Amino acid sequence: MIDKPAGWTSHDVVAKSRGVLGTRKIGHSGTLDPAATGVLVLGVGRATRLLRFLTELPKSYVGEIVLGVETSTLDADGDVYTTHDMSAVTDDQVREAARAFVGQIMQVPPMVSAVRVDGKRLYELARQGKEIERSARPAEVYRYDLEPIAEEPGVWRCAVECSSGTYIRSLAADLGTALGGGAHLRSLRRVAVGGFTIDQATAVDVPVLRPVSDAVAHLQACVVNDEVALRVSHGQVLDLGVLDFGEQDEGPWAVVDPAGALLAVYGPSRGRAKPLVVISGGAAPPAP
Repeated sequence: MIDKPAGWTSHDVVAKSRGVLGTRKIGHSGTLDPAATGVLVLGVGRATRLLRFLTELPKSYVGEIVLGVETSTLDADGDVYTTHDMSAVTDDQVREAARAFVGQIMQVPPMVSAVRVDGKRLYELARQGKEIERSARPAEVYRYDLEPIAEEPGVWRCAVECSSGTYIRSLAADLGTALGGGAHLRSLRRVAVGGFTIDQATAVDVPVLRPVSDAVAHLQACVVNDEVALRVSHGQVLDLGVLDFGEQDEGPWAVVDPAGALLAVYGPSRGRAKPLVVISGGAAPPAP
């Protein structure tokens, strides 16, 4: 897990990590904009296959929102195209407006986002000076706290906890619109992806490898005996009763051996348990 510096793309971090760790098999979960900093979770080697289970984890951010100034990219990297006098807006009005964005909301992806439309990333079209219609997408905001920066009138620190796929720059811009003006996001730092927090992150040039099981620590774990572990390690489909995951859990499930090592991730399929990702393997065991 890397603390991505400003000015680096997520791909830049992956490329650097490939050189530091001496392997090309590295991927990342949850792209950060070049200007943003903070938690970027990498998968190395076989762990790259587990990144798919991190995609939907909730995210936490801190940043700064500037009221009264709209930019072409909704953040500080864009060109200023409209300004508003919002000096009469009160602190209570700002906090009240923010509360309206807590819960399930619909957001239109920014033109500078990585969303694909007709096979092209929106940011690629934006670089060509194009803007197209985008459909609103659902998101959920669990917390949207704002505090004014005393020495900079009109600038607010924000703390956001949200679902995957939430656009923080859109939250900033929409807040300005809701207040009768406009706004943009001046800085952004991701401080958590699920249980991966910024205090655990390291610099790009000194990555620390963590146990592969950490990637699925948020999933229900199922400990199996040596006999079942052998079957799991070879990707056999199992009866649900073989895995003790609890009746209320719908999966996916992390399957571990008696020593706690991750063997695979299983999910439900037609009334049985099917392997989604198998981490270990060997000679085929006897058929069940």
